Amino acid sequence: MARLDNRVALITGAGSGIGRASAIRMASEGAAVMCADLDEDGAQGTAATIAEH
Repeated sequence: MARLDNRVALITGAGSGIGRASAIRMASEGAAVMCADLDEDGAQGTAATIAEH
């Protein structure tokens, strides 16, 4: 069981930098992650990276 199983995280600024790293890390710990960013392509890229793993 991962540390963040059954948790939901809404990450603002998930398209790059600390937001992207936080989203990927929380997903790897078991959280369901929603990525939000003014840069829609960046947020979708982060979501795609998470979905690949």
